[in-house]
Parts: sequence; structure tokens; C-alpha cells
Amino acid sequence: MYRRIVLALLIAFASIGIARSQDFPERAITLVVNFAPGGLTDVPARMIAPGMQALLGEPVVVVNKAGASGVVGGSYVDRATPDGYTLLVSGISEVQNSFYIHVPYDVEKDFVPIGKIANGPPLVLAVVGSSPFKSVGDLVAYAKAHPSMANVATTGPATSPAIALSQLNAAAGTKIAAIAYQGSGPAAAAVAGGQVSAGFVWLPSIAGMIGSGKVRILAVATAQRVSVLPDVPTLDELGYKHFDHNAFVGLLAPRQTPQPVIDKLNAAINKAIAAPGFADKLRAFGMTIPPQPNTPQSYAAFIGAQVGNQRELAKLSANHGKP
Repeated sequence: MYRRIVLALLIAFASIGIARSQDFPERAITLVVNFAPGGLTDVPARMIAPGMQALLGEPVVVVNKAGASGVVGGSYVDRATPDGYTLLVSGISEVQNSFYIHVPYDVEKDFVPIGKIANGPPLVLAVVGSSPFKSVGDLVAYAKAHPSMANVATTGPATSPAIALSQLNAAAGTKIAAIAYQGSGPAAAAVAGGQVSAGFVWLPSIAGMIGSGKVRILAVATAQRVSVLPDVPTLDELGYKHFDHNAFVGLLAPRQTPQPVIDKLNAAINKAIAAPGFADKLRAFGMTIPPQPNTPQSYAAFIGAQVGNQRELAKLSANHGKP
């Protein structure tokens, strides 16, 4: 009799869970950005939120929880109830952090991929428009002549900007200091304000300042030139090899989030990015919409491949920029 009661309760709870999944969403959904406003993941999140809201019929709110190279926000979502109402706006930091710092979660085991929002953007090396540095060579020469004076804005340890600076120091034989900010937005603001010698920042954070001459891009830290910055050389072209810092943005949910909820969120992403004008908005920041099929499974495979790429990049950094 006892076993029958337990089995009946389990079936009842399962039925309740299925019903709730079918009714999802019934209240506001929070997209957690684990860096400060204006950065790599923040810009696409705020682009897609209105479209998802219109499709899902409930508010979709973007909340910034910055700190510890993205670990603060990541931990917050990892501990959240797995019901689809608290999601992580994921990027490159989720797959690279564990190779450099302690992270209390595993991106492949503790989260469920939902889908990509965008591919790209590129990482760029920028200076304030009034800077005397007209090239990367000028910055390197200054750093060698004034070892304690040159500094570069980054987004904290274990992030692509900090890794890129380590690569540049190793390749150029410099000791440029890293000044850490809680996101690419604040780092870009520091560059535009002349508070640092230069900054490795993601293009969306600084794109709006280029046309006015407020900032100048010295180089892109990617394997190839960027279409929206056709005249800007790559660091590879300038003799600094193995820079390939392209990013991506997507959504992750806490482990054990019901599959029907994941599928409904994935459908909302794909409809939102397919809306007229969305791709054009991304393109202005050096980003593109992901190719179809953009499924939870394809995003999981992509993250797995990125983990492998970052493992190799970590080895490269440990070897002082040499393959």
C-alpha cells in the first residue's frame, strides 16, 4: 500500500510539473547579464528582450549582476530555481573562466543551453581620440620606454581582454599593466575618458564612439579584418600572432529546467532574431545572427567546442604566446 501511495504522489507531482511547463510563462522572466551595462552580453540581451517579451506574453527583464569576471552572475543563475524564469546571458567568459580562476560551477554540467542570440563581436584595441598613439607600435614603444606608465583597460582576470593583454605583453616584450573593470562598458568609458593608455574592449561597447572621433581603434584581436572596420589591421598583420578573440552570446538555464520550457524559450529566441531589422542592429556592432538550426543541442555542441578552443588558448598563454 505504501509503495502505491508513493508512486501515486510521484505521478501527481510529475503531472503538475508538466502542466506548469505547458503554462509557461506565467510571470516575468529575468535575463541575468553577469557583467556591467553596455558590454558584450548586455547589448544583445537588451536588443532581444522586447522581441521575446512580445512573443511570450510576459515581461522579459534584463538585470546586471557583475563581479569576479562573470562568476557572481553565473553563480546566481546556477543557484536559481530551474523553472525558466531566471536565465543567464552567456558568453565567452563561461567557457574560459575555469582555465584561469576558481569557478563554483561547470558550464557544461550545471546549465542547460537554450540557444544563441548572436555570433561575434570582435575584440578591439582602442585609445581615446586625442591619444598620441596612432598605432600599436606607438603604444608598445611607449610601454618599453616607460615601463611603469602604460596601462590597458580589461574586464578582469580570465576574460578575453585580459588574456589578449597577456598575449600582447608576451609577444611585444612589454609589461603593460591591466586595469580591471566590471565589464566592457565601463572599460570603454575609461578609454573614452582618457583614464587609461588603451583598452581591449568588445566592439559593441565602443562602436558608438568611433564615428565621432571620441575613440580610435588601433587593431582588432581577430584572425581576419572586421567588415565594419575594414581599414583597421589585425594584430596578426602587425606581427603579433595567434590573436583570435571572437565572441558569442546566448542563453543558459539552470540544470534540470524542464525540456518543454527550454523548447519554448528556444522558439522565442529564433523568432525574435528573425524579426525584420534585428540582424541589421547586430551588424552595426560587428555581430551576426546565428545560422539555423539554432537549437539547444547545437548550442551545447558549440559550447563544447569552445571549451576545447579555450583550453588550447590557455596553453598558449602559459607558453608566453607561442604555439
